[in-house]
Amino acid sequence: MIREDLVIVCCTDIAGQVRGKGFPTVDLGRRRNRGIGWVPTNAAITAFGVIPDSPFGSIGDLLVVPDERTEVRVDFRDGSPAEHFFLGDIRHTDGKPWDCCLRHLLAQALETLTAETGLTLQSTFEHEFHFIDETGWSGSSFSQDGFRIEQAFGETLTAALRAAGVEPDSFLREYGPGQYEVTTGPQAGVTGADHAIVLRILTRATAFRLGRRVSFTPLRSPGGVGNGVHIHMSFLDAEGRPVTHDPKGVGGLAKVPASFVAGALKYLPSYVALTAPSIVSYARLTPHRWSAAFNNLGFRDREAAIRICPVAEVPGQDPERQFNVEFRAADAAASPHLQLAAVVLAGLQGIREGLPAPTPTHDDLTLLNGRALAARGLVRLPQSLPLALERFAGDKLVRSWFPDALVDLYVRAKRGEIAALKDLSEDAVCRAYEQVY
Repeated sequence: MIREDLVIVCCTDIAGQVRGKGFPTVDLGRRRNRGIGWVPTNAAITAFGVIPDSPFGSIGDLLVVPDERTEVRVDFRDGSPAEHFFLGDIRHTDGKPWDCCLRHLLAQALETLTAETGLTLQSTFEHEFHFIDETGWSGSSFSQDGFRIEQAFGETLTAALRAAGVEPDSFLREYGPGQYEVTTGPQAGVTGADHAIVLRILTRATAFRLGRRVSFTPLRSPGGVGNGVHIHMSFLDAEGRPVTHDPKGVGGLAKVPASFVAGALKYLPSYVALTAPSIVSYARLTPHRWSAAFNNLGFRDREAAIRICPVAEVPGQDPERQFNVEFRAADAAASPHLQLAAVVLAGLQGIREGLPAPTPTHDDLTLLNGRALAARGLVRLPQSLPLALERFAGDKLVRSWFPDALVDLYVRAKRGEIAALKDLSEDAVCRAYEQVY
């Protein structure tokens, strides 16, 4: 059967989906700068394929322009077409950035961070997912048996990631039924979020070629184990030296990174709708689920919104290079570009305000009443997507970090997503998200 190679240019959207257009690879030369046509309303499509109330309607034209640095071509050597794609930026037809391009939003936020502080952010996104056609048995969490069951999958995924230029770090059997975790090495700038998207694409591509189905859904059943995304962050100075750690600082944080963390936590209740953006996200963000329920900093505490991660203190290991913080109020229903942009913009606000380092918590915050929490500068995060959206839409300062058009589009799209599921039971809502993520 005859066949001609195709390549696709992709972007992430409000629904956390990867969308794009394919074209013959022989046309790549002229498409590198010109891009390929795109439609504004595409950005409003919900995860369930519904176009909600859109400010654009049928009007307008855009381009998705590939970034040459993001090219991925992975041949699985099984006779199937190679995974060949670029990540791109959405622009107007005159080449100017579009306000609702999430990748451009992140690039701007990171450029501003560097301009104001002289620091570069490094990040990596730790992902949990599960096999919809789960294998394994109760009690195989973190076990060698659980690893062995999906070792072939893990080895294929690891090879695919490395072929794509993404540094594999670990692959392990996680706690939940059929649940696994995959991590990759940190990258500077936009590349950290780009690699998160590549990881999701290649995890699904691996499953497709092995006749499997995986899901990154935040929660597969009301009482089940959730899948989180944990964003690890650290800072480099202009010479590329690590500057996140100060052994004399609160929690080991240096002054500027501490203010960044303080801002990310202070404003988290108003932007968590961007980092945990599904209905089921808020069933996962509850106390005692090893996720985030409060806007607290924890020292090696997996119940904290931001966790100070451990370092290996063995001889020959440099703690400066290892030291990082982990943002835990996130999941894969969101675009990595939008997630990281929101955290960076909140962190920048903390730096501008000169916020002191938060005091790390060491206790069960559910035992404190609202007054006791407020005395420590802590609050419970919004407990539903509608409440989180209301908080986001009503916070003038947080809204000001984003283009008005993006805020309007985001709120419309998410309200459309809520409306699409309003008549379903909790179980049915979980199943719906499992299928699309």
